Amino acid sequence: MSKNIKKVVLGYSGGLDTSVILKWLKTTYDCEVVTFTADLGQGDELEEARRKAELVGIKEIYIEDLREEFVSDFVFPMFRANAVYEGVYLLGTSIARPLIAKRMVEIAHETGADAIAHGATGKGNDQVRFELTAYALDPAIRVIAPWREWDLMSRTRLIEYAEANQIPVPKDKRGEAPFSVDANLLHTSSEGKVLEDPGEPAPDYVYQRTVDPEKAPDTAELVTIGFEKGDAVSVNGEKLSPAGVLTKLNELGGKHGVGRLDMVENRFVGMKSRGVYETPGGTILLVAHRGIESITLDRGAAHLKDDIMPRYAELIYNGFWYSPEREMLQALIDKSQEFVSGEVTIKLFKGSASLVTRSSPYSLYSEDLVTFEEGSGTYDHKDAAGFIRLQGLRLRTWAARNKRAR
Repeated sequence: MSKNIKKVVLGYSGGLDTSVILKWLKTTYDCEVVTFTADLGQGDELEEARRKAELVGIKEIYIEDLREEFVSDFVFPMFRANAVYEGVYLLGTSIARPLIAKRMVEIAHETGADAIAHGATGKGNDQVRFELTAYALDPAIRVIAPWREWDLMSRTRLIEYAEANQIPVPKDKRGEAPFSVDANLLHTSSEGKVLEDPGEPAPDYVYQRTVDPEKAPDTAELVTIGFEKGDAVSVNGEKLSPAGVLTKLNELGGKHGVGRLDMVENRFVGMKSRGVYETPGGTILLVAHRGIESITLDRGAAHLKDDIMPRYAELIYNGFWYSPEREMLQALIDKSQEFVSGEVTIKLFKGSASLVTRSSPYSLYSEDLVTFEEGSGTYDHKDAAGFIRLQGLRLRTWAARNKRAR
């Protein structure tokens, strides 16, 4: 590996792994280190990261609240597409990585750093997401991935290195963690250790953001979400910021046990992985957004969105948020949202989020057209005969050919 690096920006949580990485970078590369800690709504005490960085002599420390940018510029554009990976996953970790990496590259430019470093392992998707984002934003940036370079390949070796270098090791890190957790305002993700066998149920203690649906309130709760051009702007009549909307929906959904997911997914790097996800607010938001689209999108537009959605979701999952094809798809999706405005009411009950009502000043729904009673005459039943004959022409031709050939 080349050691010609003078300054590096490290994505720093203050935990054991990144604290070891911080020391390892200074020792291995003999370089200055800038630490960057992002508040994406994970709920950690971020000032502890500042204190730990200061203890080891770091002069340039960035701790930033990115919750609003996260929701407005990443989560909401993704939800305009109704994006789910492999039919169920709401991409909570995937959509956070490009924002973190973007800010790391920006800080590198601001501080004159010539490299960035991340703590993702060589087995996961995050290494791909961080690095593809970095290269898309600065093709000359250098990326250091310690887990692909060092020989500290076990928890025991990490702790030994930490102790040898006077890095504090929390008591709860000395034993093997039962599972790993990643969290942000959109979701919590738990994987590894006790969750590695997909044939074993996830223990109750894995869930942190939602109550057990069986223990949720016995009375349903209604929540009304207001939309403007595809984005949620209010909850129960109260105007809220993007992060405020998601925070409120998380609170309501978590109380009712909404948004739990236990899945085995196909990682981009080639292996299957079991993950347990909690996305209460996002689950409600997806149901509500599809509900308002159901009355405001034309059939052709709605079906085209559904056709491209798996491709769009896969791009995000695989780390291609900053790619020309994702931006092209986003332009199409955003165009479709011009009239996706109105209100949707959702019922929350025992783990479910069910659509109850939807209304919009731009609704394409016509009671006059669908009524079983006599309408205004806009639709003539007799017109259906010619429509069906034309639709059936190729089928009749195909059937006649088959009959002759027998």
